[in-house]
Amino acid sequence: MTPLTQTPQWQALAAHREMIGTRHLNDFFAADPQRFDRLSLRCGDLLADFSKQRVNADTLALLVALAEARDLSGFLRRMRAGEAINTTENRAALHIALRAERPCHVDGKDVLPDVRATRARMRAVSDAIRAGVWRGSGGHAINAIVNLGVGGSDLGPRMAAQALGAHANVNAGAKLKTRFVANLDPAEFADTVRDLDPARTLFIVSSKTFTTQETLANARAAKTWLGAAADPARHFLAVSNNIPAAQAFGIPAQNCFALPEWVGGRFSLWSAIGLPLACAIGMDAFEAMLAGAREMDDHFFSAPLSENLPVTMALIGLWNTDFLGAGSLAILPYAHRLALLPAYLQQLEMESNGKRVTLDGRNVGCATAPIVWGAAGSIGQHAFHQLLYQGTRTVPIDFIVPLGDAGPEQSALVANALAQSAALMRGQSPEAARRQLLAAGKPQAEADRLTPHLACPGNQPSTTLLLPRLTPRALGSLIALYEHKVAAQGCLWDINSFDQWGVEYGKQMGREIQPRLNGKQDDDNNIDASSAGLLAAIRAMRKS
Repeated sequence: MTPLTQTPQWQALAAHREMIGTRHLNDFFAADPQRFDRLSLRCGDLLADFSKQRVNADTLALLVALAEARDLSGFLRRMRAGEAINTTENRAALHIALRAERPCHVDGKDVLPDVRATRARMRAVSDAIRAGVWRGSGGHAINAIVNLGVGGSDLGPRMAAQALGAHANVNAGAKLKTRFVANLDPAEFADTVRDLDPARTLFIVSSKTFTTQETLANARAAKTWLGAAADPARHFLAVSNNIPAAQAFGIPAQNCFALPEWVGGRFSLWSAIGLPLACAIGMDAFEAMLAGAREMDDHFFSAPLSENLPVTMALIGLWNTDFLGAGSLAILPYAHRLALLPAYLQQLEMESNGKRVTLDGRNVGCATAPIVWGAAGSIGQHAFHQLLYQGTRTVPIDFIVPLGDAGPEQSALVANALAQSAALMRGQSPEAARRQLLAAGKPQAEADRLTPHLACPGNQPSTTLLLPRLTPRALGSLIALYEHKVAAQGCLWDINSFDQWGVEYGKQMGREIQPRLNGKQDDDNNIDASSAGLLAAIRAMRKS
């Protein structure tokens, strides 16, 4: 494949970027009063407003031409057909099968029956726990679920459980606490179980390989905390594709849920990795979340590229990263329950597309994934919005706004989201700032002195995503939107969005350093000078 930056379509975009220069968003709106209608897309109840992005009709046409040249439509067909688009691991990336209602094939086998069987087992177990039928070793009903996982086995269900907290324990006979432990630091485990009763606590050990250091350390801590008398069959479930390892740990086979090889961790919320979420909100609500994701899947695989919501999001993201020089993406959900969404999307985007080589091992030749960060609005307005208004960086923003009820507080929250996106777009000119100061009674000289400190350039690009309510179905659609955006961008950059070899390298280094840290190996000659110096300092600190 021709390197991306050498294609005629890329060159056309570069020329277009020179032509529109630093044109202000205010000018775009002045030139096209119908801009909102032209640059808004819908999927189900979700509305995406791209009108505050620094693009026009020509930009989008050139971006779609780039997608066509990279055969994005063919990539989508291969993905949906279960082909091994994860080329470095020779696997399919078929997380869409986890929420499908039609046959999905991997290596010629329809995987839908297995998916449905797993879902049925999830329903049986979660129903038993929620009804108070599942009991601990002492005969008491379980009242706490603690998920032990890390990365994709933690961030997805943790985020969704908080997001859908209003739906927790609805129609449940037993009121459950649902908690999560991911950190290798034993303090998180200790803090999480401090007020729980071992006799009434069930742990879900979630690890695709059942070799993850953090997860196994916390699983061992759980065994110790439960006590020797606890029956693992009453207090442990496992989600893994290494069932023998789970059994060797002491979890019986009937308590183990298999994970397919063709699902990556950060795309696995829809699988048995979502079991703690199903326990919290019930399987009906969990399946409503699957239905929302499936609705976005159907749109993604059928809508023309120019009308495709995830594809448009991907193309605009590429434009911001590679042509506007934006190095980050701020995720600002104006909903307290979505406070963990930025962290979830950090892994989804940065682990998927934080790559520097193409599928055939060549340098990509351009920037790939942005740094994803953010916080719940309106808290961020009092923390980092100052940089967005008057800093020196272009920072694209996704405003995510569930409307909710029309009460005064909720209306104020929604108004803040709309106001922030508008103000960051419009800015405030020096003339307007000076008028404001004079109107406030400042003398002319003082107004002149303060004017540069009030002026804001504006022109910060943003997308606003509106949802009527934060329901399981809406959350499923929102997550699938970002999943598909990431996959589409991976295709455009010609990188593999479904592996994470860099993460594995860091784990390998950790295994090499740990014996030295524990004093079992004192020869530091074959490691870098900084690490050797730090190890020596640590040993000295421990001795003293």
